[in-house]
Amino acid sequence: MKIASSGVSRRVEPSERKGAESLALAASYLAEARATAGIGANRASFASAYMAWFHAVRAVLFRDGVREKSHHCIEVYLEACVAAVRPEEEWVLLFGRLRSRWHENQYSFGPAPADDEVAAAIDRAGRFVERIRMLLEQTDRWRYERV
Repeated sequence: MKIASSGVSRRVEPSERKGAESLALAASYLAEARATAGIGANRASFASAYMAWFHAVRAVLFRDGVREKSHHCIEVYLEACVAAVRPEEEWVLLFGRLRSRWHENQYSFGPAPADDEVAAAIDRAGRFVERIRMLLEQTDRWRYERV
């Protein structure tokens, strides 16, 4: 699916500054997830780990001049990143699972994430934020029409 014509995003002025701010926010959410892990706040910790992923990908979108209209757009754009620059494909699958679990956590009456699930989400979020930081340093802005 091309996000440029799918209605899940729109063009904006590319902004390295907003990209850097979004990546800093991702790091802040990651720190928050780590701080709340293990004190019985599993929902908050898991949500913060998810937001670290979300804002890391948003950093790429801001850099590329794309504004998402939904959390689903983030996943679609990440999939386009994989096709364009070949970061590890596992990130798309992991983000999709995390987004689905985050949505369930936010809007259902199910149980809170288990300690091991929270720990795994935090670990992966840390690796993902670092991977996106490297991706931003190693790649140029993508043309919106290509994705």
